[in-house]
Amino acid sequence: MTPLVPFAPTLETDRLILRGPRREDAPAVMAFLMDEDRAAGFGHIAERGDAWRWFAMNVGHWHWHGYGYFVIEDRESGKPAGICGVWNPETWPEPELGWVVFDGFEGRGIAYEAALRARRWAYEDFGLTTLTSNIVPDNARSKALATRLGAKFERMYHNTNMGVDELWRHPGPHAGLKADQAGEAAE
Repeated sequence: MTPLVPFAPTLETDRLILRGPRREDAPAVMAFLMDEDRAAGFGHIAERGDAWRWFAMNVGHWHWHGYGYFVIEDRESGKPAGICGVWNPETWPEPELGWVVFDGFEGRGIAYEAALRARRWAYEDFGLTTLTSNIVPDNARSKALATRLGAKFERMYHNTNMGVDELWRHPGPHAGLKADQAGEAAE
């Protein structure tokens, strides 16, 4: 099928393809969003129609900002393994590097690999100069990944969608590139 976002770049790593969302990705993304346990730290959406609207909003986010959530495609299986990218809807404090991995793809370093690649794209190719990650206080796995990515806790704030959130600051473009290269060498 034709991608919904033809201008979203395709990024690659050894194991992953990060690409714009396609119609056929909607069921996997919606299933994640509707799973109360899995989507708790991201923003659970109980109703199918609202999950569809979030998927469509991500497509619109790409059109509005020129960036959004990539679909993480597992190169080996060709299946959507999660989403990762830069998110900055109205009310967000600033551009956020976010990630989620779908059921069955955890524990394989996919979120780390995707986040490194998306961050490098945001800095090198898109020209952003700063990125944060907004993490709900009890999401220990995301905090561990943010730390591994070199991000540092900066402050608590009130997220109008999630309530109390922690803002983690990623290394800037030059420091981040060194960390990305070291991280890719370690993979």
